[in-house]
Parts: sequence; structure tokens; C-alpha cells
Amino acid sequence: MDGLSGLNASQRDAVLTSSGPLLVLAGAGTGKTRVITYRMAELIRRGTPADRILSVTFTNKAAKEMQQRTTMLLGRRLPSKPVISTFHSLCVRVLREDIEALDYPSRFTIFDRGDQESAARTALRDIRVGETSMRSGDLLSHISRWKMNGIAPSNATDNVENDLEFLAAVAYRRYQSNLRAAGAVDFDDLILLTNQLFSEFPEVLERHQRNFDQVQIDEYQDTNGQQFQLVEALVREHQNLCVVGDDDQSIYGWRGADVRHILGFQSQFPGAKVVRLQDNYRCTDKILELANRLVRHNVDRHEKTLTAHKASDEDVRFLTFPEELGEAEATVREISYLHRSQEIPLADFAILFRTNEQPRLFESELRRAKLRYVLVGGQSFFDRREIRDVLAYLKTLANPSDEMSLLRIINTPARGIGTATVEKLLVRAVRAGKSIWSVIPAAAAAGELAPKTRGALEQFHSLLEKYRQQFDESPNLMPQTLTALLDEIDYDSEISKQYKDSQQQLVRSGMLEQMIDAVTQYVERSRKPSLFGFLEDAALMGRDDENDDEDRQQEDAMKLMTLHSAKGLEFPRVYLVGMEEGFLPHHRSIGDSAAAIAEERRLAYVGITRAEDHLTLSRAESRMKWGRRRPSLPSRFLFEMRGEDYPEDYPDDDLDDDLDDEPEEESVEESDE
Repeated sequence: MDGLSGLNASQRDAVLTSSGPLLVLAGAGTGKTRVITYRMAELIRRGTPADRILSVTFTNKAAKEMQQRTTMLLGRRLPSKPVISTFHSLCVRVLREDIEALDYPSRFTIFDRGDQESAARTALRDIRVGETSMRSGDLLSHISRWKMNGIAPSNATDNVENDLEFLAAVAYRRYQSNLRAAGAVDFDDLILLTNQLFSEFPEVLERHQRNFDQVQIDEYQDTNGQQFQLVEALVREHQNLCVVGDDDQSIYGWRGADVRHILGFQSQFPGAKVVRLQDNYRCTDKILELANRLVRHNVDRHEKTLTAHKASDEDVRFLTFPEELGEAEATVREISYLHRSQEIPLADFAILFRTNEQPRLFESELRRAKLRYVLVGGQSFFDRREIRDVLAYLKTLANPSDEMSLLRIINTPARGIGTATVEKLLVRAVRAGKSIWSVIPAAAAAGELAPKTRGALEQFHSLLEKYRQQFDESPNLMPQTLTALLDEIDYDSEISKQYKDSQQQLVRSGMLEQMIDAVTQYVERSRKPSLFGFLEDAALMGRDDENDDEDRQQEDAMKLMTLHSAKGLEFPRVYLVGMEEGFLPHHRSIGDSAAAIAEERRLAYVGITRAEDHLTLSRAESRMKWGRRRPSLPSRFLFEMRGEDYPEDYPDDDLDDDLDDEPEEESVEESDE
């Protein structure tokens, strides 16, 4: 194929390898997406039907980009297209067909994070554990870890180490029971239940194995145990598996990713071919020299050395400031000068940091300098209060069993159904094992409901039935139906009640417009639109593309983001700030294990390799902590990347860990839930 002439030798080798297990070790900036898309095109050219190729990645954005690139290579007139999907979307396809074998409804609801929080609070309340003993978020962390390790609720108590984990295991059973009763699953269930299906029903696995002759996995270093099990099952018969990834960029261990999958690929898939992509087209030689030197300090890794295709006379800069404010002021002052005096676009700049506490000073200085910036990793569109309310209405209409959503909207906006009424109905429903709606007549007969309250409940029930029918009968008119629903319930009154500031009210009303736009776009691109289909799309989008607002990221504004959020991106000018022990490596990893420090080192490597042309690494000699100014130690990674020995008085291990105990999540703005 003539088009292969644009590939280098290693890329070409990977593209032309069409059978058996293949591991493509794709270093930062080496063109991995190009290899994946060209390889799909080559397989099709050699006779593999397009729809018998499955290519799996981690986000909708990556899947969309892969789809676009493949279409450009192959043209739009193919009789079929490759199946390009996220792990979650792939599992939804399988479960829609076969989940009834596990006694779930085929029209199951996918609980998002907010739904999970509500379900977790309910489970803790059911077993009489207060928020002071265990927060709902902590329970969900335990549950997610168990599910990623394939541990069912019935076995969770066998995998606890203390009393708190035992409580979590008991709550896990109740949580899962409540989800099943609501005809719902959470995101970890999507993969867990698919693996359960494949394990318990060999004929189901065999049918799905027959769907694909070739399987490709992008970002393979980010796979967890359940994802690995799923992939292994799908390719067990033909072994035509191509995985692309970089163990040096495995930075998601805290959310279950296991670097051992990519390190042990050749033992898991005997006879696997390994192709190394080491030609870097992004960074200058000076930047790559540092990156290579740093990552070699990790012992467990595939040996590779990136080679730069860009030479530069400019060295990487290492700056030290007396304190943190000076670091922020100097960084912003330089960006302001380069932007205003040399007309360098703001979009060329990125400030990268390790923890969520760090951007505050930089934001203050950027505002003072009147420079546009975007704090990437802020609140997801789908996490905003008003969007969650609208989704709860739609979920209740699509799935009458989803009482979690019903309880959210039963008095939103206020319609005279108070908390006391809801509690009475809940108690009665739980005792009877019935739905809230079905116990209303008995509650009224027992004198538990005032006539006015019962009237409000009946009116609300009629409203839901009316719009459920409209959504079912006219799916192509869903935007108009949603608009009518929001008008009839007078949701604007809820916005006015929640937000007194007129500007905030405008912003929040604008969110509702965006929601209607989202429904419109869904209807326009769907061959067979349905309310159920839209909710599925929204749930997968809200999860797989967390913190990814494409319009905001593309505008002419500089970017502030955590190192985790920066993975996969690149910028002409990068400032990696806070290069100190306690920040990078993070204080929780210090004294923990060699594996924890190795992941922090990979995180520093990811940060360095985001820079195309200019890289500045900075630190402060002291920081304010808990109201006192305290000295800071330079990050050990600074010495490693420069090939220097640690100073004689440098501590080996446990350091001052007075830094705030930041959560590992990448969100830098709390939900307004």
C-alpha cells in the first residue's frame, strides 16, 4: 500500500504484522494512533471485513479520533466499518444482548457517580452506619476495588483486613442488592458482569468470540484485571491480538491499572512479537535526554530509548524560588511577556502540577495579569446539579423501577411532597418489598398522607405517565418533549431558588439549553433514537470523557492541569511546577514501596514528555503549611534526570508529610451536588 511510505521502519513492521499476538511498545510522541489506524486499514486491504475488526480504547474522544483517521484512510464507501469502542461501550453491547441470563433486565439503567453516591448512602443507612463512621465515597472506593478484582458481594467479607472494611463489605451486599432491585448497574459492573457472562455461559462467549477476527487494544498499560480477563477471553481462540502501549506511561495504578499486564505480555501470550516505536517526533533532544535518563531509574520496564527528531540549542531550565508565591509570580510574568511582547498564543502554554491544591496561586496571578486560562479537569457537564436533575427525570421516565432517580425529583421543583412523606413511603415500600407508587393507596388509607399531599403525588404520577408516553411514541421529537417537560414543571423556579445571583441563574439556564442541544444532536445522529439510547450515551460520555471539554481545551487560553490530566496531550511550552519531595513524588508514596515511587517517576516522565520545544522545571525552597513556613526538599527526580548524586544530607525515605492529604481523583473542582 503506497500510504505506508510515510511510516518509519518500526511503524511499518507493526502495521504489516497481521496475525498472532503483537505488542507495540509506543513511547511518548512516537505515533501510536497512526500505527493503530494504518494497521486497521492494512488488515481491511488484505481482506479482513471491516466489521470483524475490534479496536478498543479508554475514552470516547480517542475512539472518535481513531474512527475519523480510519475513515480518512479508507474513505466513506466501505460496506462496513471497524468496531471502534471504549471498554464500557463494548460491554454495554454484550450485556444488552445477554444480561437477562444473569437475571437483569435488558433495559438496565447505568448508574453514574451521583446515582452511586445516593445508592451508597442508602446502603449505609440500611445497615445503620452513619457518615461519621464511613463516607459514601469511601464505601464506593472499597466497592470499586473489589469489583475490579472480581470479588462478588458474597465473598467480600473474606477479603477484609479490619472492622471498617468489614462494614464496607456488608454495605457492598446491600448496595448491590439495591442496584439489582432498581434494574441498574454501575460502571464497574459493566465489565464484571460481562466477564461473569463469559465465564458462566460458554455459548455466549463463543458467540461473541465469533464476531471478531482481529482485536486491538490501545493504552494497554492502563488495563486493570477485569479488562485483561475480558480481552483474553475474546481472543482465546484465534490469538489475533495487537496491544499498543507504553509501560513508562503507566500512571493509573491508584484506579486499578496494572502495569504487569504490559510487562508480562509475552508470558501471557507465548510467541508474541514485540515492536518498539522509539522515534520521537514531539520533543527536542534536550528534553528527551532528561526523560530517558529519569525513567531508566525504574527497574521493571521494557528496555527502550527514545530518539529525538528535533534538535534544539535551548536547554531545559531548572528554576528555584525562595517560596511558592515567587514561583507563581515569575511563571505568570514570563508567560505574560512572551504572549504580549512576542505574540506567542496562550494555547501554546501549559502549567502542570501534581496535586489539586497547587493551581490556586497560579490562578490568582493569571487573573491579576488578565491572561485567559482553562483549569482542565474541572467539573463535568453531567455532574452539575441542574443536569443531574434533568437526567433523573429522564431516567425515571425510561425506567420506572429506578427509585434512586425518582427520589431525587419527587419534590424538585417543590410540589408539596415533603421529606417526611417520602420517608413514610420508603419505610412502607421496604417492608412490603414493593415500589413507592404501589404503597401510596395503603399509606393514604392508614392516614399517613394528607389529602393535599396525596393529590400532589397523584398529579406528579400523571405528569410522569404523560411524558413517558410522549417519549415512547415520538422519539424523533425528544428535544421538543424535554422542552415541554421543563416548562411544565417550571424548572426555572428551581434555578431561581438555588442561585440568587442573576448571572449564575443565566449560566445555569444555559446549561439546560446545552442539555436540549445534546438531545437534539443525539436524535440527528441516531438511526433509531430512543430515550433509553440517549441515557446510555450520556452515561458513557459522562464517565469515559471525564474532565474532557473539547471546546474549552481548544480555545486560545493557557492550560492549568494535573499531570494525570495531561497524559496524551502536548504543548510547545510546558512549566512543570512544584518539583519537590511531597509533591512529586507525592508524600503518600514516600516510604510506601518501590512500586509507588516507580509510578511517581513515570508521572514525572509523562510531564516532561508533554513539552514539544520548551520545558521549565521549578520548585520553591519553602512553603506555607498549616500556617507555618517550612523548608522544602528538591524532588529526587531532579537529581536523577540530571544524572547527579543525591546530596549527602538528603534523607533516604520518610520525609515531612505535613502536606494536605489530597485525594487521588483528578477533579480540581468539587461537584455542586
